[in-house]
Amino acid sequence: MITYEFLQNYWWILISILGAILVFMLFVQGGQSMLAGTSEPSHRAMMVNSLGRKWELTFTTLVVFGGAFFASFPLFYSTSFGGAYWLWMLILFSFIIQAVAYKYRSKEGNIYGTKTYDVLLCINGFAGPLLLGVAVGTMFFGAEFTVEKANILNPQSSAISQWSDTHGLEAILSLKNLSLGITVLMLARVLASLYFINNINDEAFCKAQRKELLFNSLLFVPFFLLFVYLLLTANGVSTTGDRMVWVKYKYFHNLISTWWIPAFFLIGTVLVLLGIGKTILSDRFNKGIWISGIGTICVVLSLFWMAGFNDTAYYPSLLDVESSLSIRNSSSSEFTLTAMSIVSLLIPFVLAYIIYAWRALDRVKITAEEIENTAKEDKY
Repeated sequence: MITYEFLQNYWWILISILGAILVFMLFVQGGQSMLAGTSEPSHRAMMVNSLGRKWELTFTTLVVFGGAFFASFPLFYSTSFGGAYWLWMLILFSFIIQAVAYKYRSKEGNIYGTKTYDVLLCINGFAGPLLLGVAVGTMFFGAEFTVEKANILNPQSSAISQWSDTHGLEAILSLKNLSLGITVLMLARVLASLYFINNINDEAFCKAQRKELLFNSLLFVPFFLLFVYLLLTANGVSTTGDRMVWVKYKYFHNLISTWWIPAFFLIGTVLVLLGIGKTILSDRFNKGIWISGIGTICVVLSLFWMAGFNDTAYYPSLLDVESSLSIRNSSSSEFTLTAMSIVSLLIPFVLAYIIYAWRALDRVKITAEEIENTAKEDKY
């Protein structure tokens, strides 16, 4: 028999999968951030056209991730999205200007020039991964909010959650959150170089991207190690029993409490480094995006599982520990989760379509000659 607890766990796993795919798809933002350091016009054109084939997949994944959180864990959605609105508005704004840039960059009658829209792409390229990393960081290191469910019956104050006056801006100033934000940004740039090497057929460009890959990897690794250290030595909120309490080294205990969480974490880390290393060391190897991409998904899955499973509050409150949110006290009703679980059976078909569309778009590699011949008809 399917229990309420099983449905809560099932939807946290689905949320974890969507979050992992989103982090992988941020290679689009990583590639956009590189436009600022690319002076060769043909290289910039190839980069924009290559990313232009995928940016909508990233945007759609972000929307689905947020929608799934709203449907399955509405208290988190109302607390975080509604309370830390400055942080989420900045994230939303950065993705809006990305959509505007791709839609109007090469349109006839563009009076601002392509460079103006390239600046918008760069802003999204840096701000998107950084701020998303900061937002996810609050799921480990906590946020300044309180929750009072009884307020929903109070006509004078119907808001369930209350936040500090900064409404999410304080999260951006947290060094712990920033450690994850910078890690996600550098990972996005690493994945972008791997994607370009796989998607663009130009020897000079790929040679430059391998150098870029080495540089970004040397920055990514120390920030990743810093985040892992801060995470495994951080306190977390345990939901064992009727009360919530702060527990020292909670995430370290979560990591070693089962075999599958450390397995995913270690295998994922090895795959990320393997994809990077093989691409840097071999001029002919161009499949690193898939090796490192699978590794990225594995690592992010393990992080979400560390945050939500093993009687852990995935959204700790720094102001009132009893207000912390877990998958038990913030989920939708059993009926809602059951109904959505039936709909979720369509997810494999959606993923199959995405894979088919990806393969169709990448059937022909981008070249400098193609960009030059179709410059006037360039969609992006």
